[in-house]
Amino acid sequence: MMDMSVQTEEWAEFNKLLEEQLIYAVYQPIISLQNGQVMGYEALTRGPAESPFQSPLAMFQYAEKQGELYRLERLAREKAIQGNILEHPQQLLFINLSSQVLHDPGFVPGKTLEALQKYGLSPRNVVFEITERSSIEDFSLAQKILAHYRAQGYRIAIDDAGAGYSSLQAIAELQPDFIKIDRSLIENIHLNKIKEYILETFVTFAQKMNISLIAEGIERVEELAKLTQMGVHYAQGYLLGRPSQTTATVLDAHKMIIWQYRRVEGGSMTWRIGDLKTPVHVFEKRTLISEVADFFKKNQEAIGVVIVHQERPVGLVMRDRFFQHLAGQYAYSLYWNRTIDSIMDASPLIVDEETAVELVSQQATSRAIHHLYDLVIITSQGKMAGTASIRTILESITNVQMESARVANPLTGLPGNRQINREINRRLIECRPFHVVYADLDHFKWYNDRFGFQKGDGMIQYTADVLQQAIAFYGTPHDFVGHVGGDDFIAISTTLSPKLLCEEMIRRFDSGVGMFYDGQEIEQVWDRSGNPVPIHGVTLSLSLVMCSCDSAASIELISQTAAQLKKKAKAYHGSVYFYQKI
Repeated sequence: MMDMSVQTEEWAEFNKLLEEQLIYAVYQPIISLQNGQVMGYEALTRGPAESPFQSPLAMFQYAEKQGELYRLERLAREKAIQGNILEHPQQLLFINLSSQVLHDPGFVPGKTLEALQKYGLSPRNVVFEITERSSIEDFSLAQKILAHYRAQGYRIAIDDAGAGYSSLQAIAELQPDFIKIDRSLIENIHLNKIKEYILETFVTFAQKMNISLIAEGIERVEELAKLTQMGVHYAQGYLLGRPSQTTATVLDAHKMIIWQYRRVEGGSMTWRIGDLKTPVHVFEKRTLISEVADFFKKNQEAIGVVIVHQERPVGLVMRDRFFQHLAGQYAYSLYWNRTIDSIMDASPLIVDEETAVELVSQQATSRAIHHLYDLVIITSQGKMAGTASIRTILESITNVQMESARVANPLTGLPGNRQINREINRRLIECRPFHVVYADLDHFKWYNDRFGFQKGDGMIQYTADVLQQAIAFYGTPHDFVGHVGGDDFIAISTTLSPKLLCEEMIRRFDSGVGMFYDGQEIEQVWDRSGNPVPIHGVTLSLSLVMCSCDSAASIELISQTAAQLKKKAKAYHGSVYFYQKI
């Protein structure tokens, strides 16, 4: 039994902590496993040093015991918002919210909104992370409360998924935007097949439900590589960044692992959603509903409009649902002088113009049935750029698949000459710097003659794999690999390290090509004229053409330059690359 004086002293110190606001927030980065950038931060509460409440666990347990959890969490939210370190409007701030606070009568949306506006943030920057200090008892009430928050633009995350049945029930009932996978499932996942199979289920489920996964507690490089390879969207842990009051910088070594293992489209014909965008009418969020109704009546072909605030999309209004709102007996008089943000969909599908069409299609078709045909909003650097309909998206995917099947190289499955020319032309039109790597095998005819066509086909496939793997390691998400024909390939990249890319291609090729010699020691090969060449087998020649948007580059100039570089490379015995800027 604790002494009463000790209890009184402890209560006094806790009360002082609340009254004088002695707690503060630190921020742990959450990293994208597609591009290695900081997606957002989780705000974590810390108590005053050398205090019995320095540990957040002790502090929150005491608050719950004393019935003061709501007061403490409200202060923690305010401190998290006050000290936030978000670097741009696309980053998110994850704020912890215990499930029992949802039922506290003092928990009202207005308080959080006031704090956000005071410090220059909006609900779209905030994700409420539901923690399970105790399980949710009334899911129907929790759904209503969270729906109210979602309507304002907040997003929801469920914490500790995989740690117990209650978190799985919370996912099913609350349908969050993010699921945070518990450390217990992540630890040593590269060594544990059972954990891997469980996480694969989460990945598949998340894709179908348009939910993003965040892996927590990553402490090993091997865990990072495995999670990236499996298609988990985001990661958090001491390996990537400890909680701090300053912004995080991802180590280049960790970025390289993410680039190497991330799921990429390789050489497939991937379109950006920005290629499909069309103009759409926009209204500021404080526009009167009567003005929007007048627009729809005068523009019968308009199926929807986008609601913006300071050029950034914040909502969507589809024609059919708009007029359903106004269909009641007193609806016109009730809504006519209200602003459009009171009835807009505050959580539409918003994607950046660089997002792959295939990914947008997965997200769009996994929406609730009554939102399935809603417009997809497309942004450029966070600002409104246009929209795409679900019909346009699905038609484009069908066309790409049919075109790919018709003209792809039957051996490697890579795009052929038509797609290569189209891709180079697109890069030239965009007028951004890019690099073309022309790859060619040396002494491949000798190999084919000696080991046979079947072995030769295997080496061609191996070369295609090497180029795609190198692009995955040193390239960027929309890089391209094509198969010109025979033993000739082209890679197109916007990497900042084109020379390292070529070196990686050569390293990977040389390190594995020996397996194609059936254990034989190759001392020399024969050139096309039948002359012996003192070299240990097939090698790789690369021609690197670095294209600047400042020059009058063309496909013809790129081809001529690559041909000149190829001639130099062929005169060298061994795998090598030559480069030139144009």
